[in-house]
Amino acid sequence: MSLARILLRPAAFLAGRHAAGQVRAFLAAHEHTAQTQDRVLAELLAAHCDTAFGRDHGFERIRTYADFVSAVPVRPYDALKPYADRVLAGECGALLPPGERALMFSQTSGTTGEPKHIPVTSRFLAEMRRGWNIFGLKALTDHPEAWLRPLMTINSSMRESASPTGVPCGAISGLLAATQKFIVRRMYVAPRQAADISDALAKYYTILRCGVGRDVSIITTANPSSTIRLIEVGQAHAGRLIRDVADGTISPPGILPPTLKGRLRFRRDAALARRMEDGIRRDGQLLPRHFWNVALLCNWTGGTLRLYQRRLHELFGDVPVRDIGLLASEGRFSVPLDDHTPAGVAEITANVLEFIPAADYGRDDPPTLRAHELAVDGEYFLVISNWAGLWRYSIDDRVRVTGHFARSPVLEFLSRGLYSSNITGEKITEHQAVEAMRRAAASLGAAVDRFTLQGRFAATPHYELRIEPAEGWTPRTLAEAMDRELAALNVEYAAKRHSGRLGCIRAVAAAPGHFDRAERQAIADRRGRGDQYKHRYLLTEVLNADDRG
Repeated sequence: MSLARILLRPAAFLAGRHAAGQVRAFLAAHEHTAQTQDRVLAELLAAHCDTAFGRDHGFERIRTYADFVSAVPVRPYDALKPYADRVLAGECGALLPPGERALMFSQTSGTTGEPKHIPVTSRFLAEMRRGWNIFGLKALTDHPEAWLRPLMTINSSMRESASPTGVPCGAISGLLAATQKFIVRRMYVAPRQAADISDALAKYYTILRCGVGRDVSIITTANPSSTIRLIEVGQAHAGRLIRDVADGTISPPGILPPTLKGRLRFRRDAALARRMEDGIRRDGQLLPRHFWNVALLCNWTGGTLRLYQRRLHELFGDVPVRDIGLLASEGRFSVPLDDHTPAGVAEITANVLEFIPAADYGRDDPPTLRAHELAVDGEYFLVISNWAGLWRYSIDDRVRVTGHFARSPVLEFLSRGLYSSNITGEKITEHQAVEAMRRAAASLGAAVDRFTLQGRFAATPHYELRIEPAEGWTPRTLAEAMDRELAALNVEYAAKRHSGRLGCIRAVAAAPGHFDRAERQAIADRRGRGDQYKHRYLLTEVLNADDRG
């Protein structure tokens, strides 16, 4: 054990004891799921009684869950947006309890074009951090070989933009990393400022360079495509990386802020450089095992993201993978307790969770079930209320119950909504696809009535635009224009395109009359009931590289 690890042991012991207490309390809460949810609801209502939302919905008169359901309807973000916009403009009391302010706004893609802004308060941040503590300690308990060894995180910036009053807007992962406990921050291999590097290539190279030469044990990020991209950047610039390791320098391809570059310090390591060269000669490519002994990968594995598991295995071999849970800008809603499963126990201690049966989703006033009322193998859409000022918010996540932990459901993420597509975390909705096409067609003077957009998982995942050619434009120019417009409408799509995790939309020319024939066939399959036919512009099933369109 290194001297640094020996010196850190007392602080780690104290931090571990605190986290262990949180784990015990969390696990015990699931023995009394209904009572725990009643307690969380009562605490939320009491704290938010004097907010504008609380007054408008009569929080002072709510005594039971049935009262809550009567007073507050299930709603999408658009119905909560007027209150969130008031907080964004500086009127914190619209959604936040007295004395609370927004430390930042967690920004994520909305269903139309305008991003959602979720207020992050000190209490909300504390609940998110507690969830990570529970997740992290359980993972370290299961993988003790990672204890007190360096960690690598790949985060986005918490300062992608600013509110009208100057409050940062961006990714909550950046704030969590910046405000983490000292003992945890001490384990990070890359400085928190790395999340703010705007040049995607320079960002990935810098994070990788900061990790090479350190005994990285765990790599944590939301999307597995980020981990893959990190290693592939190293492979593409292996010669540069090896020279940097040998010389104790950093020379990223791309633009690195001079202030950050001046703060980075590395030691010469000719032995490691030779080992990396030997590894490339032996394996034909640079692989993580040439410079790390990784104990665990932590990232999403559910839904379409399971497609990345084969590539992770190619790069990292048999390193175990643990899903980070049902986690979003709006909060944490599950905590996985085991490796190699996307399922996690419901996070009932930080949220009031409700579930719409999948068959009832889309109704104006859908029925909801509580966490202790769900059936194994049942599919539901998640509804949340929590410390972000979100009330009976239909988050549009479809989940399946894979089992029970004590009296709580174990949840597996399936998909985003009924009509949305997601390959790397971009969460495109059909509304966005149609609007992007409308704008693209207008810019080219094209008349487009029908098309389909569908994701394809390949070496560089991308979307395919299937459309019938017409005079005055080509499918390729239309696909390129649509790509630009979709990036303007969806901040997460733009981020994935900028980082290279998604490729540009590719055009696939459909034969003349293709969509007419498809419509006639669909109506025939419905026994001639044409009134029920609705053209699908966004196809949610992701194609594999070898699937033929």
